[in-house]
Amino acid sequence: MKRVMAQGVFDILHSGHLYYLSESAKLGEELHVVIARDSRIKDRKNIFMEENERREIVEAMEMVNSAILGSEGSLFDSVKKIEPDIITLGYDQEFDINLLEDQLREAGFIGIEVVRVKKYEREGLRSSSRIKGNIRSKEGEEIFFSRKERKIS
Repeated sequence: MKRVMAQGVFDILHSGHLYYLSESAKLGEELHVVIARDSRIKDRKNIFMEENERREIVEAMEMVNSAILGSEGSLFDSVKKIEPDIITLGYDQEFDINLLEDQLREAGFIGIEVVRVKKYEREGLRSSSRIKGNIRSKEGEEIFFSRKERKIS
């Protein structure tokens, strides 16, 4: 049975995330997802949702067998815990596949394949950063409506 490990921030889920996880799930029989810890990403990203909420939402997805929070220690702690046959990377994750495979071997993880999932080609807001930027650009505009304000035709 092939076990696949995917990882990411997954702040504000969108169709690109669904594509990444669906494509990852197709590579094996089990999909385990590592959610980036707030402490590891807070300096690089403006996070809308805290780590436990992001984990709960990803774990509720049908194609996901489990979702765990990443380690506060070594990046390889999650690899040790999950014991994947395949690690998937999103098209925009800044890892060099060959370097990562070398680092995995040096850390004692033999035979793990690293696969980059291709970019999801579809119109729309396919990144959390774009969605957040769109929300910020609409600040001051009324973008959310209560039920009373909606007109039903």
